[in-house]
Amino acid sequence: MSGRARMALCALAATLLTSCALLPLVETPAWLMHAALLLAVQTGVGAAARRVPLARSLTVAVQALVSLVLLTLSFARSQAFLGLVPGPEAVQRFADLLDQGARDVERYAIPAPMSDGIQLMTVGGVLLIGLMVDALAVTYRSAAPAGLPLLALYSIAAGLADGAGGWVWFLLAASGYLMLLLAEGRERLSQWGRVFAGGPRTPGALSAPGGAVAPVRTGRRIGVVALGMALVVPLALPAMNEGLLDGTGSGVGPGSGGDGPPSSVNLLVSLRDSLNVDEDRTVLVMRSDSENVSNPYLRITSLDEFDGTTWRPARRNTVDVPEPFPTPAGLGPDVPRSEVRTRIAAADWYSQDWLPMPYPPSGVEIGGRWRYEPVGMTVTGDRGENTRGKTYEVTSLEVRPTARQLAGAPQAPAAIQRQYTEVPDSVPSVVARTAREITADASNPYEQAVALQEHFALTGGFQYDTEVKVGDDREAIARFLRDKRGFCVHFSFAMATMARSLGIPARVAVGFGPGSPQADGTVSVGLRDAHAWPELYFEGAGWTRFEPTPTRGVTPPYTLPESSGSSDPELPENARPSEAAPSAEPSDSSSCSAEDKRLEACAGALPLDTGSTGDDGPSWYRLTTWALLGLALIALPLAPMLYRLRRRSVRLGSARHGPSAARADGVEVTVLAPGELPGQLAAEAAAGHVLAVWRELTDTAWDYGIPPDEALTPRRAAERIVRLGELDAPAAEAVHRVAGAVEQVLFAPRPQAVSGLADDVRRVRGALRSRVSRATRVRAVVAPRSAVRAVWDLADRWAAAKERLSARLSALPRRASGPRGG
Repeated sequence: MSGRARMALCALAATLLTSCALLPLVETPAWLMHAALLLAVQTGVGAAARRVPLARSLTVAVQALVSLVLLTLSFARSQAFLGLVPGPEAVQRFADLLDQGARDVERYAIPAPMSDGIQLMTVGGVLLIGLMVDALAVTYRSAAPAGLPLLALYSIAAGLADGAGGWVWFLLAASGYLMLLLAEGRERLSQWGRVFAGGPRTPGALSAPGGAVAPVRTGRRIGVVALGMALVVPLALPAMNEGLLDGTGSGVGPGSGGDGPPSSVNLLVSLRDSLNVDEDRTVLVMRSDSENVSNPYLRITSLDEFDGTTWRPARRNTVDVPEPFPTPAGLGPDVPRSEVRTRIAAADWYSQDWLPMPYPPSGVEIGGRWRYEPVGMTVTGDRGENTRGKTYEVTSLEVRPTARQLAGAPQAPAAIQRQYTEVPDSVPSVVARTAREITADASNPYEQAVALQEHFALTGGFQYDTEVKVGDDREAIARFLRDKRGFCVHFSFAMATMARSLGIPARVAVGFGPGSPQADGTVSVGLRDAHAWPELYFEGAGWTRFEPTPTRGVTPPYTLPESSGSSDPELPENARPSEAAPSAEPSDSSSCSAEDKRLEACAGALPLDTGSTGDDGPSWYRLTTWALLGLALIALPLAPMLYRLRRRSVRLGSARHGPSAARADGVEVTVLAPGELPGQLAAEAAAGHVLAVWRELTDTAWDYGIPPDEALTPRRAAERIVRLGELDAPAAEAVHRVAGAVEQVLFAPRPQAVSGLADDVRRVRGALRSRVSRATRVRAVVAPRSAVRAVWDLADRWAAAKERLSARLSALPRRASGPRGG
């Protein structure tokens, strides 16, 4: 293996070893295999370009172009021309994925799910680092600076992973970099060639200025500094406290959230920001066949776990989306219900991984890749799928329990009671004490729940204020009960916690409250409709919504005692903003801005997306296979040109190669080192160079329309080339000079050395090129006729291999029948 090939493999290994530091950041390690395959192709392309050889800058450019094609095939194949060439649509796809990846980095905790955006960022980032390392260490032969991109990759990964297995990843990265330095040192020392018999080497001879040891020693010093920086830089990175940038894995809501699920989305931070936007942009437009269009809540997910400071979704497995959904837990046959169909269109800019739906859902029709979580009855996007621009239809149940049914509900099952009534000891005792005081006159859990709701919404003196921050300590709920100011997060958290302290199963739901009815019968849901509310469990009715937040949402009709003559009383709503009231005229409410109208974001519900549900799309290894096939399709037409470029370079440069054995058209040329060589070896090298140059001259003439005639002597062949090529005097002299050198090699007892033969061939090539048509010139470069020699060479090698194999097989019986010792 040549020195450069060894360096290329070491650069590839160093990049992969350093990339392992990214493994703690995501759930699945499959992306690393994807990146490894693409890196291998990128490295192979670089090796092929250097063997042609191309200029250094062109080598890097070719590698970058191939990397772009690989990424296009992996992430934007359907948007690219012929699945290979990235156009405007593919560029837009990359921009969308990077934007999605940036949002996923902000919203997901470590380890994050491997969405398409995060996968593009990781695989593309590794490819970029690999390109930089290969260019510096192999193409430009400077391994020490190649540690800088490796350091950047490791530092980012180590800073985000917050020390998860840090020493392991550091040792892997350091091993890869040191391996790269050692490979460079070995290659530089090998360039000095063999040392023939002579005087002993003086100490330090190789450490002279410009020698091999000095660069290696300098590289090692740079390596030590880089490794030291790799230890220090992650410690100096600033703490980042949200989403994927939060090494502690913060969940939903405040607190450290160290035990949070891997995909906990900080919905509450986003909710508070949505409530405080200057312009209430339309998020969803919905149309329902329900009789009451002013009462739909769209639930995104539920926060089931509470550690004293943080509410977060429980970690649960998802399954394929069923059709229809199972009956909600705890819903009995005696509770009145009706089936409602709701068509929802999401804005093009609204990207949410959970699907907003009325609760409880009984079915959904949507295109794309989605998964179902059975306990929370939520639907989540798979592999980066989200709501952006989606139109979907949800079938849900409008459950109408009566106050009497809720009041007479039996105790919840033990499993639900145990999981959803847990209150950590860290919660201040004032919370439970206040709950008992508020519900002192209640005789059952239902009456206790209603008393809590009325205390917060009506009688307790609480005020709605979105400027109050969500508390980040164990005193947050106690402080809210004291200050009596907050928004829906504070009210829902406090009521759910107090309900749990009373033994009522409770959780918090996050989503959208009722939107603004429009004149066309649709409902427009804006950013300011983002909402959180408590859900309490009553056996027979299941999870039941309550509304403790004043001036927000709709008071559930089952939360007041029944009036005479009606089992389902009509109850007043909590005071809602005036702009939410229905209007007979087209609405210009704050939830439909002028920009939204221009983008038709306030239109009625759109037709359903006809995409198939659960289509996972091609897997990454299939995409990689397509990428390799695509590269093969690109390389196949270019193979003749690349073969001729490589063969020309070897033939014309055969006299100045470093220590190697280069085969030039059947003549073995052995060059041990630059400069003077021992007599016989030098003569063989000179002869091989002359014959290689002559073969290049005849092949060049063949490419430009003058086929070779092997029956002619070199002198007659030269005359033929001059005549058919209509060469001028300087070019004719160059042809005859090369032919004369060939005759010297073939027939003279002591051939005389002739210099400048390679330049003579270049002069002849220029003369032939100037006398042919443009089509012939293009063909001579792109599809040269002499490239057929590659097929002949393969045939000769195959025949030689068969002869060697036949000879070895025929020798086996003779060896077996040989004399045996007595």
